[in-house]
Amino acid sequence: MKKNRSSSIFSKKQLNAVQRKLDQLGDNVAFDAKFFLNMRFISSLVIFLVVLYVFEWGYFLAPVVTLLYYHLLYYLVIEYNINKRSEKLDLEGIQFFEMMTLALESGKNLENAIRIACDNVDNELSHEFKKVLDEVEYGKSFNEALEGLKKRIPSDTINNIILNITEANNFGNDIIDEMYAQIDYIRDREIQKTKAIISKIPLKVSIISVIFYVPLIMLLILSPIIIKFIGG
Repeated sequence: MKKNRSSSIFSKKQLNAVQRKLDQLGDNVAFDAKFFLNMRFISSLVIFLVVLYVFEWGYFLAPVVTLLYYHLLYYLVIEYNINKRSEKLDLEGIQFFEMMTLALESGKNLENAIRIACDNVDNELSHEFKKVLDEVEYGKSFNEALEGLKKRIPSDTINNIILNITEANNFGNDIIDEMYAQIDYIRDREIQKTKAIISKIPLKVSIISVIFYVPLIMLLILSPIIIKFIGG
């Protein structure tokens, strides 16, 4: 039997670790861990050889450039996008969990409350919960489906809510107050992020002014002297 080449280069542990990260990127990822690791290895090798033979100091630059590329590619393709998706899901969670909590207050059970929220909220988080409902219809237990959801969600805040939902399903806990507390926490955190962005605007404007406007003003002030010097 022919042995899989990728398994001789990358361990099963490496493949599983990267695949877990890729799963947190959602449905937009068109490749798996094996493809990414092979692509990163081959492209890193090509960059190493190109730098080695093109540049005079290639023997010094090649390992440095290749190492930077190797780690930067992982960050840009995986970690950066995971962080962006986590922020997006947190923001979407406010609307989704508010709708779900209102359904719980009206007397619906957990599954029906999630179904109502999915039917009335159209965003990426809603689609993830729809997968949970689909998996339950296909034979998985509600807890198993929620556990699978946690693996696809990169947000610790939302995973904490999923844990509360799981415990409520197991023990019949009333989680309405906890849900509102989590929603308020997410909303307050988003407000703080917005305030932090706004507070940085004056600094950015100052930097732009120093780089562009101050030299322009100095040029306008000194232009008569420069013209006189050139003409004289």
